[in-house]
Amino acid sequence: MRWLREKEGLRQYETARAAGITQAMLSAYETGKQSPSLQSLERVLEALGADLVELASALDHVNERRPRPTSLREVPAPGEVPAGGPAPDVRTILGVEEIPGEEEAALARMLDGFHRLLRYYHRTGPTPGP
Repeated sequence: MRWLREKEGLRQYETARAAGITQAMLSAYETGKQSPSLQSLERVLEALGADLVELASALDHVNERRPRPTSLREVPAPGEVPAGGPAPDVRTILGVEEIPGEEEAALARMLDGFHRLLRYYHRTGPTPGP
């Protein structure tokens, strides 16, 4: 939180007042001595003009971790070849020669969504150690 606040050029008392909490409470949040409730966190982030994605990015920056994708939109879209190679064909997965067109398209979209979700979680998982 401190990094976001300082990035915005705000003083602790200004942010605390805007969030409706005491300066001492904001200080406790920033130093990790106290954890904010979700309601308090929401108010502090609103006072900072930030959201949870920006808070997560700030944590990555402060803790020197690699940035994570901020949404599934950053995961390769349908038709794009992901890092691990192309997604398997629906007919190959099911081991059949023919699938009615609409059913094949629906299954392909489901599999593509599932693969995108897996890639997203893989990218946002724990950062490997040294």
